[in-house]
Amino acid sequence: MTITREPIRREPIRLAIVDDHRMLLGALTEWIRGAADDISMVAAVTTWPELLTHPEFPVDVVLLDLDLKDNLPVSVKLRALKSAGVKTVLMSTYSEPVVVREAIAAGALGYLVKSEEADMIVEAIRAASVGDSFISTELDLALAADDLDSAPRLSAQERRVMALYGGGEPVKQVAKALDISEETAKSYLKRIREKYRLVGIDVGTKVALRKRAIQDGLLPRDEYLANQSADDFEDDVLPS
Repeated sequence: MTITREPIRREPIRLAIVDDHRMLLGALTEWIRGAADDISMVAAVTTWPELLTHPEFPVDVVLLDLDLKDNLPVSVKLRALKSAGVKTVLMSTYSEPVVVREAIAAGALGYLVKSEEADMIVEAIRAASVGDSFISTELDLALAADDLDSAPRLSAQERRVMALYGGGEPVKQVAKALDISEETAKSYLKRIREKYRLVGIDVGTKVALRKRAIQDGLLPRDEYLANQSADDFEDDVLPS
């Protein structure tokens, strides 16, 4: 699954891996070093603090274990990495659609289940390095099968716009956050509204869009709008 593409890279992708399973960490490190000459393994650590204090940090891409047992929400880690200019691909033993959706909504560019083919790791790293999203075919099918209520399939950029706008940001801030024009942001919102309309779902107001974004896993329930009331959105109709 690909979306907004940045210029093709010429320098090797500087990669760090964070996984608290040492055997898997070692195996991944050796395999990647031998599988892709355009990826430079510069750090392989077992904890989040080790990554942040590593002399090679910040790197281009981090392959991050979702299941690190450090009680630190992955959303916090993703925000920290994004602020440092680092792109993230998550690995996990979990393939539940709600987990995948929340990870993507929180800012991960890729999501891999540890039982998948190793070749997909390189694909995901390369995709993330140029700003593309990557979800394996297996996970994509699982997400599609989970859409029992006929929720439309949105592009990654549409999901970002929906999450930001549904999370309370005005169109101007959505555009600024995604480095697009306000008109482009409005076009995305129109497209989102139309896609939902075609499957019989009304997201014509901001509160309706917010509720739908939470329902579809685009907004983590425990993070967005914690301090806002629904009244803030009641009469806010989406741009037409």
